[in-house]
Amino acid sequence: MASRNKTSHSVKQVLTQLVLQVFENNGNQTYNYKQVSAKLNISDPESRETILEILKEEAEKQVLKEVSRGNFQLIELKTFVEGKVDLTADGSAFIVTDDEAETDIFVAPRKLRNALNGDRVKVYVYGKSRGKHKEGEVIEIIQRAKMEFSGIVKLSERFAFFIPDDRKMQHDIFIPISELNGAKNGIKAIAEITDWPKEAKNPIGRIKTILGKQGENNTEMNAILAEYGFPLSFPAEVEQEAEEISEEISEEEIQKRRDFRSITTFTIDPVDAKDFDDAISFRFLENGNYEIGVHIADVSHYVLPGTPLDHEAFERGTSVYLVDRVIPMLPERLSNGLCSLRPKEEKLCFSAVFEMDADAQIVTEWFGKTVIYSDRRFAYEDVQEIIENKEGDYVKEILLLNDLAYKLRDRKFKNGAISFETTEVKFKLDENGKPLGVYTKERKDAHKLIEDFMLLANRRVAEFIGKKGKGKSKLTFVYRSHDSPKEDNLLSFAQFALRFGYKINTNSDKEIARSLNHLMADVEGKKEQNVLTQLAIRSMAKAVYTTKKTSHYGLAFDFYTHFTSPIRRYPDVMVHRLLEHYLAKGKSVDVETYEKMSVHASQMEKKAADAERASVKYKQAEYLQNQIGTVFTGIISGVTEWGMYVEIEENKCEGMIRLRDITDDFYTLDEKNYAIIGQRKKKIYQLGDEVKIKVKSVDLTKKQIDFSLVQE
Repeated sequence: MASRNKTSHSVKQVLTQLVLQVFENNGNQTYNYKQVSAKLNISDPESRETILEILKEEAEKQVLKEVSRGNFQLIELKTFVEGKVDLTADGSAFIVTDDEAETDIFVAPRKLRNALNGDRVKVYVYGKSRGKHKEGEVIEIIQRAKMEFSGIVKLSERFAFFIPDDRKMQHDIFIPISELNGAKNGIKAIAEITDWPKEAKNPIGRIKTILGKQGENNTEMNAILAEYGFPLSFPAEVEQEAEEISEEISEEEIQKRRDFRSITTFTIDPVDAKDFDDAISFRFLENGNYEIGVHIADVSHYVLPGTPLDHEAFERGTSVYLVDRVIPMLPERLSNGLCSLRPKEEKLCFSAVFEMDADAQIVTEWFGKTVIYSDRRFAYEDVQEIIENKEGDYVKEILLLNDLAYKLRDRKFKNGAISFETTEVKFKLDENGKPLGVYTKERKDAHKLIEDFMLLANRRVAEFIGKKGKGKSKLTFVYRSHDSPKEDNLLSFAQFALRFGYKINTNSDKEIARSLNHLMADVEGKKEQNVLTQLAIRSMAKAVYTTKKTSHYGLAFDFYTHFTSPIRRYPDVMVHRLLEHYLAKGKSVDVETYEKMSVHASQMEKKAADAERASVKYKQAEYLQNQIGTVFTGIISGVTEWGMYVEIEENKCEGMIRLRDITDDFYTLDEKNYAIIGQRKKKIYQLGDEVKIKVKSVDLTKKQIDFSLVQE
């Protein structure tokens, strides 16, 4: 009997969806149960009776309203919405819809229908709400976010389970013995979900790749890549295509290009860089001005649309920079060879060439294909030495470039750009990848010199295309766009900054920028620098790739794009192709196609940043593993209802003090004031406060560090 009821319940569920679809698909139409039955081609009395029952129930739920006796109408046309699953720690989820005006929809764990974090789903939204969020249930999984997970194999005699690393993946994967692929108990591997039967609690999968022993550097770095969906190697056909590209630059190709081979040209990169995207050329003009060429590797000459090489680069979207390795977007033959602007080699480039006066004003500009010959490969440290000591190779050119960069920078900040100097954490590693020490990277004039000329090229390329045509005749292009911050985010940051004595003027964009820059300058080198900078960045919107908006708030540019790094960013390849197309007087391309590609590029950029952050967290945990019991001074960098995050001042490692471990009082979160407050003694621990901590424990698998508070 029970099973019959269960069947009839699921039939009723399906019928409910069909009934509501009738209303959904027919606007404001009013129907009685007979009309709905006719629409669904249902004639048997029992089912028609059930439809009448459904209509009444949905009216009670306030999804339908009974406008006259027996006649029903949809209250809210938007009963079904699509969105992305954002899973919470307790197994429930919020569905983030595409409509920015729509609040997230709450879905209880039992109503998720096996949807996983990041999946695109269709949700049926109830009339009732849970607080400020509407409630709903998943009725269809449109697209899985990922089917592969890194994790640990747990073996028993007749079957195995796979425990994923991803904390938002709350189901272990059942692995039949036949699908173990040689994996042993306790080994770290990549598993792929192959099936998830309707009534099954756990998905079924197979072991796809064995990564190695837990805790080994190579295993853990590859696990991070797999967790964020980056492949560990290139497909054979992609490698083969790269190998088959000729190294030779034909005379015919050179004839099509502007020749810069005899003009002084050099690259400036990190000392350990292997790919050189960009070079700078410099020459003095007879009229007293300077010609500065920003030469970018001509990747689109080698990577052609529709090829396996292009498809793979698009899917990856970006190179990924983990603590100890780079996972390139393009095979090494291209990224470190053909496209890398190595010294003493002729190379094909796409260039932005500027004639500038002594005040760094642009007199003329030119964009096009070039051939160059780099005379010298500089590391940032070499150039910094030349700037400081005023001697060395190409000293005259470098000092002039530095002077022009200063003028470009000043102008940018006067126009309202914001200077965020974040601390970049680097590790000293031994030959096995074990961290021996942690240090922070300092950005000096040499870094900023290159950055300012890259910003100039990016901005002028975007303006060149963005200002062509108006309205419908506007040319489709890929911009790097950055929105202004939401007012409440900015106000809450301003209130927090005030506690440290920094005033943020929120009257206008320019005033916001000016006061933020004052704050960034004042805070430099102080213990609260990282906390305030990170919080300021969090209060800002995120920069994205899009065809829709051209402006960049943080840089105060009306037009901005990414043109200068096609070896490691796919949007730059798109920009090169579009620029070449429009320089040849091509018609505007399809905007929808390029918007979809831009959305994908933004998503991959976020995944790469998350993977990079995870590798830093892993190394920080590994570094502190040998420091259990050591006392450090730290800054409170975050507060939550279960604890406070503390960043150690000397090495920037971040861990958590759990509230349950602070025993002198009962502490609760004061969200508004970014603080933890003791209920009896009223002791306050606030974001930015300095505290003494002791390293309590380290969980490498979870990349978690726990501290205990050393109370005075």
